[in-house]
Amino acid sequence: MKDRSPLRRAAAGPAKTSALESATLHSAITPAGTPSSEAVRKAGVACVKRLPAYLQMLRVLHGEGQEYVSGTVLATTHNLEPVIVRKDLAVTGIVGTPRRGFRVADLIHAIERFLGWDGQTKAVLLGVGNLGAALLGYRGFENFGLRIAGAFDADPHKVGTWVQGRRVQALSMLVPFARRSSITLGVLTVPAPAAQAAAELLVQAGIHGIWNFTPVKLNLPESVIVQTEDLAQGLAVLSHELRIEHRSGAGKGADQAR
Repeated sequence: MKDRSPLRRAAAGPAKTSALESATLHSAITPAGTPSSEAVRKAGVACVKRLPAYLQMLRVLHGEGQEYVSGTVLATTHNLEPVIVRKDLAVTGIVGTPRRGFRVADLIHAIERFLGWDGQTKAVLLGVGNLGAALLGYRGFENFGLRIAGAFDADPHKVGTWVQGRRVQALSMLVPFARRSSITLGVLTVPAPAAQAAAELLVQAGIHGIWNFTPVKLNLPESVIVQTEDLAQGLAVLSHELRIEHRSGAGKGADQAR
């Protein structure tokens, strides 16, 4: 199993990119301006995580009618060094224009193509609880080329009901549905005790990409790519930072009172 889960929260401030990584990525760009398979494979996780932020800003600029944008503007907006932005955009195969920057429409297409968001990825969701229902209702996935085509649950009281425009189906229907509908991604929002069995069912259905919202470390074949979103981990970091801030503020208040 290839686990894409972040091992630790990225530190604040500009990310570092080694000279070797930069040279490797630069050499992987094809002359036609299209990212090669080597560039896609070698792009770092930090780079891939920054691209959606650029894309969100670019869509706003495009909506405002702006034709060009410079890498410096993107860097300033996202509090990054310009060299980091240039290296990030290089992996998409985009080529800018001297003194003008990048065509906004072309850069949007290049990032979407690199991330695989220029088409539509069909997914199924297992576990229609509170979190599952919320994800089913999130319309923003459409902007990322993701469509949750089916919802499944083990609870017989939920099967047959409609949630956010999808009819909840029994787990026994997952394998034929996924194969018939060419599903490539599974969203896992089941209770923790059911996570491993549900993930194995997704693999049985021919799905090799799992978006795991459970705290369980799944034991799956190496060919299966798992991205785990550990909500408890994120909350722990936030709570810790808030406590540090609170203590810092309390200390400054005590010093001023003296």
